[in-house]
Amino acid sequence: MSARNIWVFCGIIVTIAIYWPTRHARHYDYIDLKDVYKELQFTQKISHLRNCNYKEVILNNTDVEIGEAKSYFTPEHGGVYKPKHCNPLIKVAVIVPYRNRTLQLETFLNYMHNFLQKQYLFYRIFIVDQVDNLAFNRAKMLNFGAKVAIDMDFPCLILHDVDLLPLNSGNIYGCVSKPRHMSSSVDTFRFNLPYLTLFGGVVAISSQHFQKINGLSNHFYGWGGEDDDFYKRLNVNDLSPCRFTPVLSRYTMLFHKKEKASPNRYDIMEKSAVLHKSDGLSTLPSNYSIKMEKLYTLILAS
Repeated sequence: MSARNIWVFCGIIVTIAIYWPTRHARHYDYIDLKDVYKELQFTQKISHLRNCNYKEVILNNTDVEIGEAKSYFTPEHGGVYKPKHCNPLIKVAVIVPYRNRTLQLETFLNYMHNFLQKQYLFYRIFIVDQVDNLAFNRAKMLNFGAKVAIDMDFPCLILHDVDLLPLNSGNIYGCVSKPRHMSSSVDTFRFNLPYLTLFGGVVAISSQHFQKINGLSNHFYGWGGEDDDFYKRLNVNDLSPCRFTPVLSRYTMLFHKKEKASPNRYDIMEKSAVLHKSDGLSTLPSNYSIKMEKLYTLILAS
């Protein structure tokens, strides 16, 4: 067999492994559309305005178009927005780990400001930029973002990859009583859930629960492992995650090159249950800074 044929054969095998129907978790528990509203956690505040209508947002769920530029109200400096016509009952921090993806970031910000404003949220977007020369550490950047957001009194954290965009308007960016895997139906997996214990991409978790599990591990340099470790931390702390119906959970993934795999990811995951109290949010270094940009709060960390 020629070298070219070998590569073609390997490509076919990889494609089958990814898209073979029985590989995916086709059947899993989820919160049905009619029950989503009553599962949401609200922050009550005294206001002369009527409360924002989140039930309407959920039940009027529609598909969102990706291709065109979006219009939105300019947020306050630092990427903060509150609706002016109603009293927001959901206060949420959207935290994005980031490095060297300028075009994706521009697309993300344009799309997400439009998307979030239509949901009547009090939100702030945090971009956490890893500024050292080490392999990318997604989990550690999320920890930095969570620390700053918690210090700013945000009760709900959305941990969000920059290359994922929600396709359903009713996919409310808020927390429920359990940690929530939001991106359970992604186009690159033909809108299937790859496996039941997946807890990455886009997730919602209360600040209280994030602190309880001590955030994520700081030791995953390179691609892979941190999501599975995240799931283990939830299990150790009796926090079983939930999902919304696939009708609300569809995302598209923007094209990107894969990061180099973390060489010691399996060793770290094996020690997760034992070491999670001494590795995470509580052991972050203090070498980070905060800048208020026009469309987001920038955290520079390493």
